[in-house]
Amino acid sequence: MPVAEGDKVELDRVLMVSDGDKVAIGNPVVAGAKVLATSLGTNKGEKVIIFRYKSKVRSRRKKGHRQLLTKLAIDRITTSGGEAKEEISSHGA
Repeated sequence: MPVAEGDKVELDRVLMVSDGDKVAIGNPVVAGAKVLATSLGTNKGEKVIIFRYKSKVRSRRKKGHRQLLTKLAIDRITTSGGEAKEEISSHGA
């Protein structure tokens, strides 16, 4: 995600919301549900090696890739009524 560290992010495509015994599953998303989060910065994921090889031709190619990932701390989850389902005070990950 192209957000700076410390910026607030609002995610509105929520697939499922759970509050103890109450579970709301979207079809495909839960209507009116939002997740409010804070960006903790970006870093690179684990390296993936792409290796192509053709036998008997002595053709081989090795390439690596590291995907950029954004770390988020979830602050609040709200549903269509607007009430907070979960309040998390610490930004631990």
